[in-house]
Amino acid sequence: MASIDPYTITVPDTELEKLAQKLSVASLPDELDDASWGYGASLADIKRLTQYWKDGFDWRREESKINELPNFRTAIEVDGFGYLDIHFVHQKSNVEKAIPLLFSHGWPGNFLEVSKLLPLLSGGGEEAPAFHVVAPSLPNFGFSSGVTKKGFSLSQYAETFHKLMQKLGYTKYVTQGGDWGCMITRIMGLLYPDHVLASHINMIRGGKPTWTSHPLLALQHALTPYSSRDRSGFARTAWFMNEGSGYRLQASTKPQTLGYALADSPVGLLAWIYEKLHDWTDKYPWTDDEILTWVSIYWFSTAGPAANLRIYYEASKDTARGRLRSEQYIPRVKLGLAHFPRELSVVPKTWGRTMGPVVYESDNESGGHFAAWEKPEAIARDLKRMFGKGGGAYGIVDGKDGYQGTRARL
Repeated sequence: MASIDPYTITVPDTELEKLAQKLSVASLPDELDDASWGYGASLADIKRLTQYWKDGFDWRREESKINELPNFRTAIEVDGFGYLDIHFVHQKSNVEKAIPLLFSHGWPGNFLEVSKLLPLLSGGGEEAPAFHVVAPSLPNFGFSSGVTKKGFSLSQYAETFHKLMQKLGYTKYVTQGGDWGCMITRIMGLLYPDHVLASHINMIRGGKPTWTSHPLLALQHALTPYSSRDRSGFARTAWFMNEGSGYRLQASTKPQTLGYALADSPVGLLAWIYEKLHDWTDKYPWTDDEILTWVSIYWFSTAGPAANLRIYYEASKDTARGRLRSEQYIPRVKLGLAHFPRELSVVPKTWGRTMGPVVYESDNESGGHFAAWEKPEAIARDLKRMFGKGGGAYGIVDGKDGYQGTRARL
């Protein structure tokens, strides 16, 4: 079995020099008068960020901060795809019976999203449960290796993460995810229900309950008028489908073509990602350092800035265990739902309950797509309530309820 080794992120100086050279000769498009954000990423913002990336942003400083996290790397064999080097953050609690939790990011997020949760989840064990947290970089993302064969879909991402948890000694565990992390952890529950015992998600894409599939929910839906929250949610969802989802169609049909631009132009990559950070959050006050750290993780990624697009293509072509299946009912795995008003899909609660055996829900007054980064306290609160004493998934992992007076040796 391949070893599990501490990992230090060290971008070569030559890569930093190449980035600086590309930024110095970047050409920017013009912009229509008063276009602002209506046509896409604002020219004024991209100019400012490009200038700062070239002359002020200190990757080495941010890299040093990232390396303060408990980073590791190990090889995972995926059926039909050989061994992949998987980077992950692994923070073990000093509470002996802490609950093993896999956190999965999505696009255009990254493993750093877990960093705000770590101090909120590892301690405790008395008033609230504690967690051992594992947060991998997805294959083709961040500092995990890339995939060289076609067909690496959600089942393979699920297999990779499940095998990682097994290798770490967590035979049974729970999960948390948003965006692709939601879909991957859902497929993990479908494939490995004896191991993935409960999931908490913050991107809820359930459909309207039908009389044949969910008669009780359909009755509840029929008798309950849509609330102002529901109507606002429909408007947000319609905005995303009509004005904010073009990227998805491109990536799911011709990712290679788009990849040439992203792999060659750091400014193109910046605009591609920053548009989503702006549009998909709920007035989150992004700093320039935050933005450029996230974008730099994609630029310096092991597999390159274009590899991450392929998940859209592969998941859309997988009719058995792809995106659509992750949105449907998955039995046996207890489910927690976190509703945020500025998520990309905001559905009535009865719709979300079609996704599985829901044991916990929270309705948050603010927050968007990157919930772990925007509202870490809300995600941590949900996990503690869902898995804590009196919660719907309390004691779900045998012998690891999160509460323990005895401290484990690390």
